[in-house]
Amino acid sequence: MSVRITALTDPEETPAGRRLAWLAADPDGHPVGSAFLRLFTKDGQRHLAELDVQVHPAERRRRVGSLLLDAAVAAARQDGRRAVISQAEAGSPGAGFLVATGFRGVLALTYARLPLADVDLAALTAVAEQPQTGYRLAAWEGTVPDELADTFVASRRAMDDMPMGAVDYGTVVWDLDRVKAAASAVAARGDILHTVAVIDRSDGSIAGFTELVVPGSGRGDAQHYGTAVLPEHRGRGLARRMKAASILQARERHPRLGGLLTDTADNNPYMRRVNDALGYLPTHTAHEYQLDL
Repeated sequence: MSVRITALTDPEETPAGRRLAWLAADPDGHPVGSAFLRLFTKDGQRHLAELDVQVHPAERRRRVGSLLLDAAVAAARQDGRRAVISQAEAGSPGAGFLVATGFRGVLALTYARLPLADVDLAALTAVAEQPQTGYRLAAWEGTVPDELADTFVASRRAMDDMPMGAVDYGTVVWDLDRVKAAASAVAARGDILHTVAVIDRSDGSIAGFTELVVPGSGRGDAQHYGTAVLPEHRGRGLARRMKAASILQARERHPRLGGLLTDTADNNPYMRRVNDALGYLPTHTAHEYQLDL
């Protein structure tokens, strides 16, 4: 089958990156596949691109995916990228395709879901309200309040040593503009960003945070974006406490939500234990793959 690959104009551009797109069509002009390549543009990640290739099941093994991949890789090289990453569910056709085309597995992720109808409210409340000398919880919706902005930006370094396997992910540099842009991006698509933070009473600084994005409709499943505690505050149960408070807040404010989704690197056993203790149930495993250019 003759396949035509057409580059498309993709208007999606964020402060963190821009996206290229291609459409694969059969001789009659019917779409049979697509590819999207995100080019990260923030300092510390300009070497990296992220690829998503989709091929109609009936058109697989006909070089559609390979042609889309060739177009995307050529664009990444032309833009000076040194690595392309992509994700696929374990055992899926996509995983087989990536390995066959030269990608190597660099990170395993376990996805999990917490059904909100089944949570133990008493147990969660006990965790969220446990007395901890020297700390208190704070919470907000949307952009961080001005009085906490500087210390929240500083707390983002808690993500710097997040286990990322062998992914050449670079260094994500956070400043106040990026924090505000991330919150604005969530709001622009109609969703709601909830943040729970733990504050060190000794100086008022944020010691850790957890973020949850809720669909604007208040229905379906919400998605955890990140949970992290600064190294000097770890080992005190703060992540578990913050996440328990976040669950209770989501259930109270959005009673029509079905569940909360999270994903955790398999080489991050601490966060896996936190999720297990709070009732999250594994749903599937996926892998990050990387192609070095």
